[in-house]
Amino acid sequence: MLIPISLTSTNDIVAETEAENVGFDSLGLTEAKIEEFLRKNVRLLFDEEEDDETLLIVGQQVVNLKGARNDLVALDGNGNLVLIEVKRDAADMASRTEAMEFQAVRYAASLATVATVDDLVERVFARYIRKWEHEFDLRGLTFEELGKRIVNDFLSKNSAAQSFNKRQRILLVSSTFDEQTLSAAAWMSANGIDISCISLNPIRAGGSSNGPLYLAAERLIPTKKIEDFYIEFRERPEGSGESVSAPDTKKGRTNLPRMSKLMEWGIVAPGMRLTLKGFADSEAIVKDAKSVEFAGETMSFNEWGTKVTGWSAICIYDWAVTPGGETLAALRAQKLENVAKKTVDTQMTEI
Repeated sequence: MLIPISLTSTNDIVAETEAENVGFDSLGLTEAKIEEFLRKNVRLLFDEEEDDETLLIVGQQVVNLKGARNDLVALDGNGNLVLIEVKRDAADMASRTEAMEFQAVRYAASLATVATVDDLVERVFARYIRKWEHEFDLRGLTFEELGKRIVNDFLSKNSAAQSFNKRQRILLVSSTFDEQTLSAAAWMSANGIDISCISLNPIRAGGSSNGPLYLAAERLIPTKKIEDFYIEFRERPEGSGESVSAPDTKKGRTNLPRMSKLMEWGIVAPGMRLTLKGFADSEAIVKDAKSVEFAGETMSFNEWGTKVTGWSAICIYDWAVTPGGETLAALRAQKLENVAKKTVDTQMTEI
């Protein structure tokens, strides 16, 4: 929930009129409008607050041979196809003849039949490029040729060519979910099906119909466990004083330190020049913990990443490279390992 505040001249916090959920329905927004917003801005579902994602949207309103139509299809940085289903609210779910989560499972099963990059492009991505041709630079290529270049480049840069579509993921987005949908999704998540539920709520601040509007995104499923917030001790191989290697930066990403902490540690600093791994002419200058300057414009780190790569979302920590040639993710992992080592050493000294 967003709580509007103001500061007095002495920096006391004063609560303003509380923000309220207004609902897409009351704003006159259809499911199609929400879908189109996510098509262009899917990164905002994950930016800073949720797990960072590297995604490439490759399909919209994809129809299988039985006439079933799924909203959005993306490819993630591990090579998985991601089904994104959008509903306006729980009332919309109740009006459908089939439950949202079971509908999504059927759609995901259809995506499992995509065996190769050529399959994906010919059956899904080329049609998407044709529909949104003005958003792509064809450079004299056919839709299929451009699609294959984009997908192969995405997989290559993410080192995911060998794991292409080995698994499928489901992402359900709605302002509200009914209890049965959350229950079924929670059960599936607990039993190995990669399914997530994200609430996306329009919030109006200021207590009036003219107050500013915000969208609040929150991951409901899979839920965070208390253990996710613990920092483990670094393990030492039995009989050795040596430590194990640095932790996998792709695990537990939700609770890893964010950019402000990296600045506090000195890993990132205002004025530092960063580049994106594998992308020429991508240099940006860090402004603060939220923004960089790129090509004469100030933008967020993730906007910079998507602008350079052309992808729909990007995990900036995995891709931003410091002048020393290391990614932010690698430097963060090294710092966390050092912190863990100091903690272990302190504990051993006390013992």
